[in-house]
Amino acid sequence: MRVLIVEDDRPLARAMAIMLRAGGDEGAVASTGREALDALGGAEWDVVILDLGLPDMDGVHVLRALRGWSSVPVVVLSARHEADQKVRALDSGADDYVTKPFNVDELRARLRVVTRRAEGPVERRVVSTPGFTVDLARRIVIRDGAEVGVTPTEWRLLELLARNPDATVDRETLLDGLRGRSVPHQSHYIRVYMQQLRSKLEPVPSQPRFLVTVPGRGYRLDTGSTGSAPGDS
Repeated sequence: MRVLIVEDDRPLARAMAIMLRAGGDEGAVASTGREALDALGGAEWDVVILDLGLPDMDGVHVLRALRGWSSVPVVVLSARHEADQKVRALDSGADDYVTKPFNVDELRARLRVVTRRAEGPVERRVVSTPGFTVDLARRIVIRDGAEVGVTPTEWRLLELLARNPDATVDRETLLDGLRGRSVPHQSHYIRVYMQQLRSKLEPVPSQPRFLVTVPGRGYRLDTGSTGSAPGDS
């Protein structure tokens, strides 16, 4: 298994990585929510071990952002024992919840269970519209045969949409995905970054064809394959 360990307790994270390698698996560590989302967007993982008490954002925000575009199994590993915390994490998309302190053999068994249970199609790595192409593996955008320069925040917003093409991604999921990147938590800031993306990618930015607003809900990357009508700007 390729396991991403999202844990800000560095000695514990290192110990878990060593534990995984001793069993023939591969373990990598992310110590913040931002590092986790970057790692999850840039590589394939079989399972994620996620702590909830991260220094830059709550682990549940990481989980909600991830569930906007990925079905990778997630096992929460947390010192929070309260039932409402467990329910919140499971309702947000966690596949299992293990409390600290934990038994190593039990954790490994739970990782095996969630990976066996995981299903779903192979993730799309290139998403194309009639106007531009988003290459998720290379983390670039191509328009008219040339790479388009986008900021890290613009890329993250576009990536969240491209990982779920032709489907609406709600504003809260987008905000969760952008948190930890010096982005204020008010939803109107999504509109600002969306306008910036449209100015770079849309033929007529004031009449978007591909980066579509879904009124009252969120945004959609329209690939032109569903015949869906654009929303407002």
